[in-house]
Amino acid sequence: MVLRLSDICDQEDSLAPGHRACLGCAEPVIVRQILHAIDKPVVVASPTGCLEIITSPFPFTSWRVPWIHVAFENVASVLSGVEAAYHVLSKKGKIEERDIRFIAFAGDGATYDIGLQFISGAMERGHRFIYVCLNNEAYMNTGIQRSSATPFGAWTTTIPVGEVIPGKIQHRKDLTAIIAAHNIPYVAQAAPHAWRDMMAKAQKAAAADGPSFINVLSPCPRGWRYEPSETITLSRLAAETCMWPLFEIENGDCRLTATPGEKRPVTDWLKTQGRFAHLLRPENSEVVAELQAWVDREWDKLLKRCVS
Repeated sequence: MVLRLSDICDQEDSLAPGHRACLGCAEPVIVRQILHAIDKPVVVASPTGCLEIITSPFPFTSWRVPWIHVAFENVASVLSGVEAAYHVLSKKGKIEERDIRFIAFAGDGATYDIGLQFISGAMERGHRFIYVCLNNEAYMNTGIQRSSATPFGAWTTTIPVGEVIPGKIQHRKDLTAIIAAHNIPYVAQAAPHAWRDMMAKAQKAAAADGPSFINVLSPCPRGWRYEPSETITLSRLAAETCMWPLFEIENGDCRLTATPGEKRPVTDWLKTQGRFAHLLRPENSEVVAELQAWVDREWDKLLKRCVS
């Protein structure tokens, strides 16, 4: 499939307009990009989270494809069962055999934290499905609580910011590396500003003979505290500061899919968002220095592992 913007514009969206996302939310953008990229019939499942809430307020739905809502923790298990049932019923001749793709769209709370053991099991068993993490770096749907995807130093409603604790005191979990350690065919990080890159990764994930995983940064105006018109700008800035590198791991081989022309300082990222406003005070300069050092270490590690 050639990624031409004219072709995409002529397609009907699999996610209908009229959903109830917050102004500037990146999640519908990401879902639309990925579903446009896959030219096969799809079955989608989502756990409880922002995407489920905004697309399925009873008695309405924004989904134009088969879609299943499941519990917070078990979307990988449910979709594994759907995939297995499809193959069994097809072999028995009870349903028409079609080349279907099975896709999970889930937030970072359901992915990094609550559902991790279910995801790990499904990956180890080798079910052929695509798991997409819509990573807005906190539990946004339930009130902006911290998750293990929340960056170091960030404010959330469950992380006090004051004289003693200047935001989250742990660095975020490297979930992409954890999933890659399962030795599945395809793993990637993506972001919505780089739409061709994301859609190409969705196509590779759909073609993989086994489980695949795409971790997508999903800027959130409400939780990150920025103007809704700046969503794509923040997505691009995350890549340019190397807070969110874009890369893929295909059959064990790591490759950078975007390299910043000039790596920008992490302060360029921090000053765009209210959740980091406290870090710009002089008394928190050491926190900023630690975050920059961590970003530099992680970027150097990635450069050593990947080929451009």
